[in-house]
Amino acid sequence: MNRQETDALLREYIDELLSHSDSEHPMWNIERIRNGVPNKWNYIDGCMINAILTLYGITGEDRYLDFADRFVSGFVEEDGSIRTYSTEEYNLDNINPAKNLFRLYDLTGKEKYRKAMDLVRSQLDTMPRIPDGNFWHKGIYPHQVWLDGLYMAQPFYMEYETRFNGMQGCQDSFRQFVNVERFLKDEKTGLYYHGYDDSRQMYWSDPETGRSRNFWLRAIGWFTLALVDTAAATDESMYYERRYLQGMLEDLAGALLPYQQEDGMFLQVVDRPEDPRNYRETSGTALIAAGILRAIRLGFLPARYHEIAEKAFYGTTERYLGKKEDGSLQLGGICLVAGLGGKQHRDGSLDYYFSEPVVENDAKGVAPLLLAYTELLTAK
Repeated sequence: MNRQETDALLREYIDELLSHSDSEHPMWNIERIRNGVPNKWNYIDGCMINAILTLYGITGEDRYLDFADRFVSGFVEEDGSIRTYSTEEYNLDNINPAKNLFRLYDLTGKEKYRKAMDLVRSQLDTMPRIPDGNFWHKGIYPHQVWLDGLYMAQPFYMEYETRFNGMQGCQDSFRQFVNVERFLKDEKTGLYYHGYDDSRQMYWSDPETGRSRNFWLRAIGWFTLALVDTAAATDESMYYERRYLQGMLEDLAGALLPYQQEDGMFLQVVDRPEDPRNYRETSGTALIAAGILRAIRLGFLPARYHEIAEKAFYGTTERYLGKKEDGSLQLGGICLVAGLGGKQHRDGSLDYYFSEPVVENDAKGVAPLLLAYTELLTAK
């Protein structure tokens, strides 16, 4: 499949997703469809709406903005309350969809979006923290910092503080990245572990370092985008902090290069190519591609990284994007979900990461691929 064919297939895929989805029934949320539960405010939909709003910014086609506005309005009420969302749940994942409220407010002028931002921001006022200052990943995961949580919360936090709160929390947001570098960065490889337990009590954590045991690709992908988006939201007056985040990003991009496979993709557990159970995983590869491409566009990474990101994107589409026999479109190779702890006793082992279902068309893979695609469109 050449690049022109890939482009046409992606445009068809986007049209199909939008025509079969609304806030109650998002075609892309495979996890909810499998569990048979009603849709609620969640980070997966947030990622998809992010990609759709980005498409609107590139194309100017009203149908993208109209879809995003309708979808988010399915949750955000006129008084700024958000259906199914609770600040007391203390879940960083639920901060992520609020990033779209900035753009929707700017584009539509609807005051409900401004009020909803304030509501989500209020969660951070009482969000539990470890002693060093980082937010817990969720209220149900006490004393734990997960790499993906930086993407879920920090870009929103930094942008809100910069735009609406006199930059009061900007240093707090920045310090949480500095702590994660200390807690989760592996000194030997430059890669980042999935999670950190400040209490050292969880069965998945190292009793000395508090770290989990492996480098899960999607967590690293989320973190890549977290660095880009938070640096982008950081005011230029915070020159040192902005440059520090960019330095972390460049170090991580460089650390990933030895682990990129010959076709451009990355593996579910990044540094274990010798394990026959390992596989090329779509969502994490696409997140890294999207993050690198966006960083180049914003001037955070040198242009030489473009070839690496482009190879990751097209390696993914060549392997996993196509049509079924019935003509429906599919994107495969997506790890459905992975985490640490919980009732499933997720222990962070290789056995665990290779045991999670690999699915098609889930937004945790689709949205990152679309984000990378929009960056390629912008670069043309």
